Amino acid sequence: MTVYAYVSGPLGEMLLVGEPVGEGRVVLRSLSLPGQKGGAGVEDGWTAAPGAFAEAAGQLGEYFDGRRDRFDLPFAEDAGTVFQRRVWAALEEIPYGTTVSYGEIARRVGSPGTGVRAVGTAIGRNPLLVVRPCHRVVGADGSLRGYAAGLDRKERLLGLEGALG
Repeated sequence: MTVYAYVSGPLGEMLLVGEPVGEGRVVLRSLSLPGQKGGAGVEDGWTAAPGAFAEAAGQLGEYFDGRRDRFDLPFAEDAGTVFQRRVWAALEEIPYGTTVSYGEIARRVGSPGTGVRAVGTAIGRNPLLVVRPCHRVVGADGSLRGYAAGLDRKERLLGLEGALG
């Protein structure tokens, strides 16, 4: 069964999608922002379950209030390809308030050089915006590049974290 909830935030109404895995527990499958390229949309047969996402909503609120720098939520582990999961794991290691280049992520996952494009594609398919910090990845020259929910939102997130020079 797939459950979902909308959570308000400074970037708009976020759509959280997950699956129940036990009494009151949900693994997060997706967090999408309005207008996000490739973002999730509510599908037939899904169940609205705002209470199931109370922990995620609380952590998001703390993050946006500047009281949280890392998320501690259960994610669906079967999402994406093996390569995408390696890239997404590298994203989770980027410290709050810092940025790294796409090339650096490619190096970290063992795909330097031409692998940068594949890394960019994998980052663009990150189903957990905000929570899995793909917004912390920038161009080699430090410029803001590619963000499925728009560069204005990427800039807002990096500004919130104090990562903009």
